[in-house]
Amino acid sequence: MARDARGGRPAGHRPRVQQAALIVAAVFLLIGILGFIPGITTDYGDLRFAGHHSEALLLGLFQISILHNAVHLLFGLVGLAMARSVAGARLFLAGGGAIYLALWLYGLAIEAINEDGGANILPINSADNWLHLALGFGMLALGLLLSNQAGTGGRLDTPIDRP
Repeated sequence: MARDARGGRPAGHRPRVQQAALIVAAVFLLIGILGFIPGITTDYGDLRFAGHHSEALLLGLFQISILHNAVHLLFGLVGLAMARSVAGARLFLAGGGAIYLALWLYGLAIEAINEDGGANILPINSADNWLHLALGFGMLALGLLLSNQAGTGGRLDTPIDRP
């Protein structure tokens, strides 16, 4: 059986947690790119660098700005880099899920206080909030559920001094 360049696991086979991290990272890159394409982003002429004054909507639904698109691109690039290892993929998915759940809470707070206030720098609307909730739970679930035995050769809680 062919091995990868370092003589490790068989070439071409990645644990599911790494595959999921690569897919999620690619989706973030795609969303970041689509945010800069007129037509896919409605009211493209109203796209601003940051803040709630940006009236551009990705797919006519999600309020975006240049900073918001850049964050998606950066998140995707970080995900691609971290998906190179099982631990990195797990951290990207679970940690990223936690970040998106925090972003959901931030969005709820912005809506409750003042959606047009200065704290809404990304910008975030109600549709973004629901997407962030789904992303947070989805990424967290992928990171925690797909990685139980990935790359460890056994259970994660098997002591190192026992077979």
